[in-house]
Amino acid sequence: MELWMLVAAVLFSSASALAVDDGWALVVQAEIRGMEGYPMVLPCSFSHPLHSHHDSLQVSWRRGHGADSAVVFHCVSLSGVEGCEPALHQDQRYRLEGNPREHDLSLRINGATLQDSGRYYCQMEIQGKEHSNKMGTRVRVEAPPKILSVTLEGSSESGFSAVCRVQGSPLPDVQWLEPDVWLQGSGAAALIEVPNYHTISRLQDVQPQTHYTCTATNTLGREQATLYFLKPRPFCAQAGSLEPLTLLLSVTLGSKVTLVLGVGLWMVRRGTLQRPQWCRWR
Repeated sequence: MELWMLVAAVLFSSASALAVDDGWALVVQAEIRGMEGYPMVLPCSFSHPLHSHHDSLQVSWRRGHGADSAVVFHCVSLSGVEGCEPALHQDQRYRLEGNPREHDLSLRINGATLQDSGRYYCQMEIQGKEHSNKMGTRVRVEAPPKILSVTLEGSSESGFSAVCRVQGSPLPDVQWLEPDVWLQGSGAAALIEVPNYHTISRLQDVQPQTHYTCTATNTLGREQATLYFLKPRPFCAQAGSLEPLTLLLSVTLGSKVTLVLGVGLWMVRRGTLQRPQWCRWR
């Protein structure tokens, strides 16, 4: 755990970005990397001409630019008052790490998520004039692989496929094992990238009475989940009874295990429990 905290606390930057505007200069880091769930600090400092700047000033941080931009933090530093008063209904995950009166506009993001990745821009306003850094800071939030689900899709007529939904940054590599043979490169598995750092891997033509293991790997770790596909027993429904269900059960034992099996329904009829008859294989 200490190692993870150390990694999360380290700021990785390629270069500082400097913006100069009429003697005002804002300096930010070109890139910051952090770990999901840990705090991040986006540095931003400014210098100014020698004249006094004791007026009130406003500090803003926004993510994105143009029509897609959104202000994630805004505060006002009043003349002669230490600190910076945040706006009403401000998201508490964001707060000013620095003191504007000490030329520090650094932003802190608590509990970073993958969705916090993007480009951020530091901006200040004083005496009715805005000063901002046009280059911005690229934020990369990274996370080890996380298998969101492993499911069985299809029917006996169209065929069954195993579907593994994975999340992580960098985007995880997904492979299948059946049960002791890697299925990579066979063309049996199709990989689809979806937004929000998700990947969907679909393994076609899976067969009953076997199990398939989905393994997700990136530079930060590895996770796997196993799907057990058991062929259901044939079912003979009595008149007025319900059709049998196929249930999906999930158990976590170190690695994830998903069990697919056929079951018969217990039914409530006239206040008593009745069990439908089972057919035998022919």
